[in-house]
Amino acid sequence: MPLKPTPLFDNLEQQGNPFKVSRFELPAWIPNTPLGALQDYEYAWKYLWSYNGSTATFNAYRREVERVIQWSWFVAQRTVASLKREDIEEYVRFCMSPPKEWVGLKQESRFLTKNGTRVVNERWRPFVVSISKEKFRLGHEVGYKDYSPSQASIQSTFSILSSFFGYLIQEELIESNPVALIRQKSKFVKKNQQQAPVRRISNLQWEYVIETIEQAANENPVEYERSLFIMNCLFAMYLRISELVADERSEPKMGDFRRDNDGNWWFHVTGKGNKDRIVTVSDEMLKSLKRYRKHLGLSSLPSLDDKTPLVSKISGKGPLTSTRQIRILVQSCFDRAYERMRRDGLEEDAGELKSATVHWLRHTGISEDVKIRPREHVRDDAGHASMQTTDRYIESDLRERHASGKKKKLKDLA
Repeated sequence: MPLKPTPLFDNLEQQGNPFKVSRFELPAWIPNTPLGALQDYEYAWKYLWSYNGSTATFNAYRREVERVIQWSWFVAQRTVASLKREDIEEYVRFCMSPPKEWVGLKQESRFLTKNGTRVVNERWRPFVVSISKEKFRLGHEVGYKDYSPSQASIQSTFSILSSFFGYLIQEELIESNPVALIRQKSKFVKKNQQQAPVRRISNLQWEYVIETIEQAANENPVEYERSLFIMNCLFAMYLRISELVADERSEPKMGDFRRDNDGNWWFHVTGKGNKDRIVTVSDEMLKSLKRYRKHLGLSSLPSLDDKTPLVSKISGKGPLTSTRQIRILVQSCFDRAYERMRRDGLEEDAGELKSATVHWLRHTGISEDVKIRPREHVRDDAGHASMQTTDRYIESDLRERHASGKKKKLKDLA
C-alpha cells in the first residue's frame, strides 16, 4: 500500500470530456495497478462527467469514487468491478478510520500548475480532518486523531457508491450492486429517533445582527451596503449561499426579481439539483432591494432585462463567483453583532454567534415563517423536495419548546 495515495481525477475544466477521448490510458503518476484498472478508470471518468453541470456535485462524487478506486487498487489490490458486498463493508470500515498516511490536516488541491503543466500535489490526501468553527477560534491544534466522519458523510458514501455501481450495471460491467446487497447498513450508520435540531440563531441574535449591519451600512455604505443586502437575501428569501454566486449553473442577476400581472414580486432562482423555483419577495425584502439599488446608482426596481449581477465584486467588474467570500462577509457580520451584544451585557445570549454559519440564516428565516405562513408556501419558497423537510422547522427552536413545558405541574393540577 503506498504511503501517499495519489489523486486520479483533476478539476472539470482540466479533466475534460471522456467521450472525446479516442484512446484511454492510465496517468503516468498512478503506481502499480491491478489488471483491469484501465477499465475502472475509464468508466469512473465517464460516470463523473455526467455530473459536469454542477462543480459542487462533481466534486462530491469525485471524492467518493476516487476514494473507493484508491482503496480497491492500492489496499485490496483488485479492480473496482470485482468488489463484492464484503469488500464494500471492509472499505467503509477503512473510511471510518483511515491510516494516518491517508489523512490530511487541511484541504489541498489535487494538482498544481508548474511551468504550464499539471503536476500531482504531494500534500493532497483523500481524507481531511475538520473541526468545529468554535474549536478553530479557540486555537485548537488539529491532529490526525481528530478525524472522524460524520453520519451524513457515511450516508453520502453509501448513496454515491450505490449510484456508481448502478451505473456499472447499466454499462454491463458488473451483474449486481454490492452496496445494495448490504442489508445491515445500520451497523455503520446510526439511526437516531430524535432528529438533530435545526441549527439557527435566536430572534434576539438576529435583531442584533441586522441592526448592527444596518448601522455599519449607514456609516460606511461602500463597505457594508452589499453585506446588508446579502444578509437580507439569506434570511428573508431563505437563499442558499450557492444561489447568490455565479457558476456554471446560473448567474444570478437583478432581472431575476420579477413582477407578475398582479403586481406581486418574485425572485427566480436556480437552486439545488439545478431546479428552478420562484421565491416570494416580501414588502420588507423589496425595500431592501430598493435601498441596495439606490446605493448602486440604479433605478428603484429592476426591469426584466436588467443584467446587473445580483451580488457584484467589490473590486473589479462582474458577479461574485466565490461562496468563500460570502462566508467571510457573513462571519464578519456575526462577529460585529457578537461584540455589540457583549458590550450590552448579553455575552451568554450571544454565544451561538461564535459557531453560527451562513446556512443558519436560511434555517432561521424558515423557522420563523413556518409559525405564521402555510407550510406548503414555505416549502415552495425554500425549495424543499417534500413537506417532511419543512416539518422539521415547526419545532426547530428548542428554547420555545422548553419554555412551553418549563412550568408543567406534577400536582395541584386543578
